[in-house]
Amino acid sequence: MEILITNDDGIYAEGIYALAVALKKAGNVTVVAPDTQRSAVGHAITITDPLRVTEARRNGKFFGYAASGTPADCVKLGIKAIMKKRPDLVVSGINLGGNQAYNILYSGTVSGATEGALLGIPSMAVSLDTFKNPDFGPSAEFAVKVARQMARRPLPKGTLLNVNLPNLPAKKIKGVRVTNQSRTCFNDWFEKRTDPHGNTYYWMTGDYEPKDADKASDLNALRAGYVSVTPIQFDLTDYKFLSELEGWDLH
Repeated sequence: MEILITNDDGIYAEGIYALAVALKKAGNVTVVAPDTQRSAVGHAITITDPLRVTEARRNGKFFGYAASGTPADCVKLGIKAIMKKRPDLVVSGINLGGNQAYNILYSGTVSGATEGALLGIPSMAVSLDTFKNPDFGPSAEFAVKVARQMARRPLPKGTLLNVNLPNLPAKKIKGVRVTNQSRTCFNDWFEKRTDPHGNTYYWMTGDYEPKDADKASDLNALRAGYVSVTPIQFDLTDYKFLSELEGWDLH
């Protein structure tokens, strides 16, 4: 199995290294990832600047290709310019920080996998729900398990998997839940600050709303200590509203 790996934390992040090492158990791995941090860029692509690619080394050995673009750029480059064989699987991650609820709309990690799905390749995004003291081992091993399943069980066209893991030792993870995307919003706000030159600037921060009544959601699964696996798709059409919209006087 040919596997293309990307992320949004940059090619030198620890999460992508753990993922690449683990996925070598499942197939041949090619890493094409941003040359620096590209978190929360969503599905942006680069169209007004050239994309520059250099070889990246880790521990003195060739690791992959560092690109000057976004995660979606990296997937396009990997499939259409760098890899000699079309990949059988695209995996994006392991992201430092969870990607659940409406957060997935902003996530570069999820968008890397979404680009793979757009190009007709089975894809998944993998995220670890923490920003402190991450242990990427359980996430990497779970990604291998899912990759092997995906090799045998094709996803529906246009569907990808969004995988989130709690930051717990493998023995303390309670299990796996197949979930839906939480509709809980990220409650953000801006801290007003002053730089050393007396200029005002703003720093966005925030957290998820504390309650989510949907017990089947990705957010509640993580809060309860479970791995969350959510099938998502990039078709944003509201099919339920189509017939009502047809009744509007728009002509």
